[in-house]
Amino acid sequence: MRVVFMGTPDFAVPTLARILADGHEVPAVYTRAPAKAGRGMSLRPSPVHALAESEGLTVHTPASLRTDEAAQDFAAHGADVAVVVAYGLLLPQLILDAPRYGCLNLHGSLLPRWRGAAPIQRAVMAGDAESGVGVMRMEKGLDTGPVSLEGRLPITEGMTAGELHDALMPLGAELMSRALAALAASDLAFTPQPEEGVVYAHKITNEEARIDWSRPAQEIANHVNGLSPFPGAFFEADLGKGPERVKVLRARAVGGSGEPGTLLDEACTVACGEGAVRLLELRRAGKGGTATGEDFLRGARFGAGARLV
Repeated sequence: MRVVFMGTPDFAVPTLARILADGHEVPAVYTRAPAKAGRGMSLRPSPVHALAESEGLTVHTPASLRTDEAAQDFAAHGADVAVVVAYGLLLPQLILDAPRYGCLNLHGSLLPRWRGAAPIQRAVMAGDAESGVGVMRMEKGLDTGPVSLEGRLPITEGMTAGELHDALMPLGAELMSRALAALAASDLAFTPQPEEGVVYAHKITNEEARIDWSRPAQEIANHVNGLSPFPGAFFEADLGKGPERVKVLRARAVGGSGEPGTLLDEACTVACGEGAVRLLELRRAGKGGTATGEDFLRGARFGAGARLV
């Protein structure tokens, strides 16, 4: 089939690679424009852009698709279908209608739960027992289209959003491969999403990354693991040079009690509104590496009884 691919981050790369491996023709790849990154703030192409260029594919990085020129350029590719994976731009109706079979989106949740921008992080933050990916036919609403195929994956105890993300990538690539094969055989059926159970995965804000020690321990552990590795939940503490931000990249709810935010022991256990949470992996602001809770405390200038904010 003739497939226009639209995607940007690492999550989309295995799906593009699988489409190429399956022998589909990819006349164009759409991705977000190179962004400044690294200490030198040099322009860096997206992961999808890098793969597309290495495969000799034509790459487009429009700032918007809402112009007549953009719609005409897109239609000129003569696509049978467009495959969209975490692209990052809204697709207007002219784009959705251009391919012969429309646009298929690979979404990182079990719809209709967690429609929107951050489904993987929100699932872990909410303490969901499972997550998954689905192939959806796109329509004008936000992740409202009918679903054809789904793959499910348990969210195990202590799993971070980064680990769930990495586990869903190959599952998603396999699902899209199956979906395109069925579409080519005119055998891809869709089921409308149920009206019940709709939950939106709103974009993660910097403000919500701060740890609120007054919450129950399990909620805090889910919050920490759901924001790992990015943007990273954090607290502030004086490590010898005034208040410093510390990111927590992994945590586990444990027994214990005390004033919320109080460090209880040398294993980096912190009292919460209910119970306590053990901080298992931390990173100081501006530091590249991570440390276990015990190692972090060995380098800090405080111990049991200190307050974290």
